[in-house]
Amino acid sequence: MLFGFSIASAIIFLSTVDAARGQIRRVVFEGARSEHKWTLKDLNPELPSDWSAFEYLVLEFRHSSPQRFYLFVYDRGGPRRVVMQPYGQGVWVRAAVPLKYFQRRDYGNQMAAVNNRGTNSFWMSVWGPFGSINAVEALGVTMEYPLRKPVLEIRSVRLAREDPGSDILEKLPVVDEFGQWVHADWPAKIRSLEQLKKEWAEEEKTLKPGDFNYCPYGGYLKTKARATGYFRTEKIAGKWWFVDPDGHLFLSTNVFGLSLGFPSPTENRKAYFAALPPADLLGRFSIPGLSSSNTALFHAWNLLRRYGADWRAKAADMEIRRMEAWGLTTGPGLEFIAFGVGDPAWRPRKPYLSYLRTPVDTDTTFLGLPDVYSEQYARAVDEAAAAQCAPRKNDPYVVGHFVGNEPPWPGRESELVDMILAGPATATQLELKAFLAVGDTGERRQEFVRNAFEKYLQIVGEALRRNDPNHLNLGMRFGGQPPDYLIKMGRYFDVISFNPYEYSPVEHMERAYKLLDRPILFGELQFGVPENGLGGSLVQTASQAERGIAYRYYIEQAAAFPAFVGASWFTGVDQPVISTTENYSIGFLDVTDRPYPEMVKALKAVHKRLLAVHSGKAPPFNRRPRASEAGTPSSRLSDAF
Repeated sequence: MLFGFSIASAIIFLSTVDAARGQIRRVVFEGARSEHKWTLKDLNPELPSDWSAFEYLVLEFRHSSPQRFYLFVYDRGGPRRVVMQPYGQGVWVRAAVPLKYFQRRDYGNQMAAVNNRGTNSFWMSVWGPFGSINAVEALGVTMEYPLRKPVLEIRSVRLAREDPGSDILEKLPVVDEFGQWVHADWPAKIRSLEQLKKEWAEEEKTLKPGDFNYCPYGGYLKTKARATGYFRTEKIAGKWWFVDPDGHLFLSTNVFGLSLGFPSPTENRKAYFAALPPADLLGRFSIPGLSSSNTALFHAWNLLRRYGADWRAKAADMEIRRMEAWGLTTGPGLEFIAFGVGDPAWRPRKPYLSYLRTPVDTDTTFLGLPDVYSEQYARAVDEAAAAQCAPRKNDPYVVGHFVGNEPPWPGRESELVDMILAGPATATQLELKAFLAVGDTGERRQEFVRNAFEKYLQIVGEALRRNDPNHLNLGMRFGGQPPDYLIKMGRYFDVISFNPYEYSPVEHMERAYKLLDRPILFGELQFGVPENGLGGSLVQTASQAERGIAYRYYIEQAAAFPAFVGASWFTGVDQPVISTTENYSIGFLDVTDRPYPEMVKALKAVHKRLLAVHSGKAPPFNRRPRASEAGTPSSRLSDAF
């Protein structure tokens, strides 16, 4: 829907549709890298090359696949890019892409918050390259490792000074009562509640505790080290291990989020949904950021259908049963608390990873760096640590605490300095001005940010140690490729944690281990397939079977490395087909609470071999997964041009 403004003054049409002939631009993606490009003259000879006076590039397109594609603006100064991630497939959508995202990255306190931006009909990743758009020569679309020859049709492209809104333009509703994409068919699609109940009953028959030789804490029964009553780390015969409270060697394997799933916002798009969950679905339980009035939790609704009124506790019990059947050692932890069953009667049943949430003042925190030179901030961190650690500091099932996630400022240190200088008066700003008075160079700006972040880690680490001396500091979960100096700051942690989205993290581990002799824990990994209305994750595989192979390859290759102590899959349930941003097919369960059999098979195979692989008594699984029919890239799908 166009809002109240003059079309003549606000929009220039760049017609890929000849109104008289009804022509539509149609491209087929195939091969390892498929690129298509049009000059502005091809699109519309009257279109200006200077786009700097406009705010939006507005496309109407239909994509036969939910697979992402790159949208390029080719300026005389170089290519500019955003990554387009459609919601669903097979329908015409309007996508208003803010032109600022071709020119610069946005702000946020974690990498995902910086890179990902959502709308009603698509979401985008803002990865760059960036630059000016005042000498545009062409537009293009590119897809890496397309699956099954996706077809993209574009019927109009235009520029706008005001937001015309992004929307799905036809075939509503697009999400059925189970949370599935309406306009796609696949063999396992649920057609009725009767079918779903039958498949749930079939899973129940398979859930028997596996033979993984675990002790009650999940450690390996036939191993022995010094017991302290809490989890700790130790390097034994050149290999790092967790040691559980009873003194057994332990490796953390976790699938985060097997209970609840993610919300689908419904505000201004209720017509997208064939039906919405009951308004009182969450009952008396308060989950931050969720409200039954403006979000739809389809996985939770399916749990209500499965278990009835007591669905929260019964789903939590099912999570434990799945863990024991699949060989997972860690979890579910704090997700139970959000789920409304996080009382001591539930928490001690399995070891879990905690997350220390430090206070964030949005006025004085920039790219995740708070006002670290303020005494008030140090007190606030200590108070937060005291409150969060108090109920858990004597809990032997706590493996340890993460202290942060994916700081987004590495490589943007000078920009971060500018933000602090332009912000309100703070102790950190005062410290910065004094530091730059001696000399303002790129190197000194980086040095200041490095020193400030190190102080931040000291403040958080000391607060954690004061308030919970029994449990491990699992570190800041670094994303991307952190610089060497950041990895070296892992000396403030007991365990250094990374979120490497790769087919294999071994090169990443080798680099980190040369810089710092610390055990390595992976906070996130995932593989996905673009199908059934869902996108394919940062790391794509060609099928569900290849996704299982990818899990085996990643975990066992990592486990053969001496620093490996564990990994957590993100996330347990597929993300919604209509979401706030990500709509990835990355679950061990789909939205209807059914496991992917290929992933369950991979879990069991890995967890029966993990002790032998990490001990060096068995070689790691060595079959690389395929990203598509065209093969497998050497690393993850490219995020650079």
